[in-house]
Amino acid sequence: MPGTSGISRRSLFAGSTVGAAAALLPTAAATAAPKPEPGATAKSRTKSATSGASYRAGYHFTVPDQWKNDPQRPIWIDGEYRYYYLYNADYFTGVVGTAWRLATTKDLVSFTDRGVAVPKDTTVNGDLWSGSAVVDTDNTAGFGAGAVVVIVTMSPGGGTDQQEQFLYYSTDGGLTFDNYGTDPVLPNPGVADFRDPKVIRDEERGRWVMTLAENDKIGFYHSEDLKSWTYVSGFVHGGIGVLECPDLFRITAGDGTVKWVLGVSANGKGSSLPNTYAYWTGSFDGSEFTADASDPQWLDHGWDWYGAVTFEKRDASGAVDAAARYAIGWVNNWDYADTTPTIDCDGFNGTDSIVREITLKKASGGTYYLASQPVAGLDSHVSRTVNLGDVTVDGTKVLDYTGISYEVTTEITWSQLTGAGLQLRRSPSGGRHIDAGVYTNYAFLNRRNTVNADTSGRWQESHTPFDPSAGTVKLRILVDRTSVEMFVDDGRYVHTSQVFPYLLDTGLALFTIGGSAVFRNTVIREFAV
Repeated sequence: MPGTSGISRRSLFAGSTVGAAAALLPTAAATAAPKPEPGATAKSRTKSATSGASYRAGYHFTVPDQWKNDPQRPIWIDGEYRYYYLYNADYFTGVVGTAWRLATTKDLVSFTDRGVAVPKDTTVNGDLWSGSAVVDTDNTAGFGAGAVVVIVTMSPGGGTDQQEQFLYYSTDGGLTFDNYGTDPVLPNPGVADFRDPKVIRDEERGRWVMTLAENDKIGFYHSEDLKSWTYVSGFVHGGIGVLECPDLFRITAGDGTVKWVLGVSANGKGSSLPNTYAYWTGSFDGSEFTADASDPQWLDHGWDWYGAVTFEKRDASGAVDAAARYAIGWVNNWDYADTTPTIDCDGFNGTDSIVREITLKKASGGTYYLASQPVAGLDSHVSRTVNLGDVTVDGTKVLDYTGISYEVTTEITWSQLTGAGLQLRRSPSGGRHIDAGVYTNYAFLNRRNTVNADTSGRWQESHTPFDPSAGTVKLRILVDRTSVEMFVDDGRYVHTSQVFPYLLDTGLALFTIGGSAVFRNTVIREFAV
C-alpha cells in the first residue's frame, strides 16, 4: 500500500506529524533521538533515545527513527531472516514517500538494523510502496542464481492514480538493490487500485505466481522470469473495504489436511468486522483460488494489526516447516496513524506486533482456521519471572506487581460467573486501566479507560466469540509501552490494540463479575531484548 498516512494517505501526511500526539500525554516533549548507525540493535536504539520519558517498546520491533508502516514479507538468507519494511526518512519534514529499510534477525525477537536497502526517488518513478522479495534460486530472471528480486508498487508522477509494478534486484544477498530500468514489469490496465504484489514460487508447475490487490478483487498472475506477467484469474469479495497486501500460502493441519490460504488486509469496520487481516481457507490449482466459505475469518480481532505478512518457518538448517508459518503486523491504524507519544518522546513512529507462529487447526464443526501464538524465541529473552501460582478472586484483587512491559499468562476457572479478566497498566488510583478477559459469551480487550489514539470513541473494545459453558479460559497477554496483544485459548482469537498509558500506570489487578474464580498458574515474564 502507499507508504504514507492520513485521510488520503498522502494529503494529510504533511501536516500531522510532530505535535499530533502532544495533547495525549502530560510528558515534556523531548528532542528527537539522534539517528542510530546501521547495525544498531533494538537495545542500543533505546539507549540512544533522550533522557526523558520513553515510549519505545521494550521487546517489540520499532523503527530506529522517523516513520515505518507496512511490513514486507521476510526472506531467509544465510541462516537469518531479512525483514524489509516501508520507511520514510523525511517524516518529520512532512515529505511523503517511503523506501525499503532492512533489519536482520535469527530469532525473530532481536533485530539488527541494516539501513535502507531499496532507496526511494532514485528513478523518475519516485518512492516505493509495498511488494515482496523472493530468492531466485534457479536464476529465472537472469540476474544470477540466488539473486533477490523485489516486485514493488510505484506510482509514476508522484500521485496515487497510476499504480504499477516495478522490479529491483540484488546480487549481494538483499543488502542493496539496483532497478531493472524505469518501465513497469506489470503496467496498470487503467484501474485506480493496482498494488501490493505478493509473489510466490509454484515449484509444482515451475513458474511464479503473483497476487495483486485490485480494489475488491485479488488478481492472480503468472510469470516464467519475474519480468513479464500474465493475468489468469481474480478472487472478488466486497463489503470489507479496499483490499490490500494480499497473501497466499499452503499449510498442513495437524490431521494431515492441506489447505491453501488467501489473506488480505481489509477494513470491515463498516460491517462491524475487524480492520486487520482477513483470510479464506480453500484450494488453489495454480491459477485460481476457491474458498471453502464465502465469508472470511480474521487473524486478529483488535483495532491495530494491519499490513500483516506471513512467511515461512525455517529451522536452523533452513528447512521449511510445512505445518507452520510466522506472521507480523503493523500496530497502528490509518484512522489515527500519526498520533503517538513516541514522536515527541523518542523521535519515531512505527511499532510492530510480536512475531507469531500460526498453525492450521480444525474446529469441532469441521471448519479449518488459523491459530496464533507468540514466537518461541521470546523464551530466550526472559529476564525475570514472577510466579503467582493460583489466585482466588471475588471482585477486584490488586497484585503485588508493577511493570510496563511484560507478558502475563493465566487460566481462569469458575463454576458460576458473568465475567473475569485482568486490569493491565492500572493507575495508582485504579481509575485508568486496560481491561482484558471474558464477559458472558465473548472475550474482549477494552482500552477505553486509558489513553489511546481513537478520539472518536468508537473503536475501544474488541470482541470475539466465547463459550461460557466451558467454565475456563486461557489468556496469554503481551503488554508493552504502546501495545497490548491478547491470545485467547489456542490462539484462534487474538486481539491487538495500540494504547498509550501514562508511564506511571504500572499496576496489575485481577477481577471477576458476578461470582468468584481461580486464576490458575498465573505467571508474569519480563524480557530483555
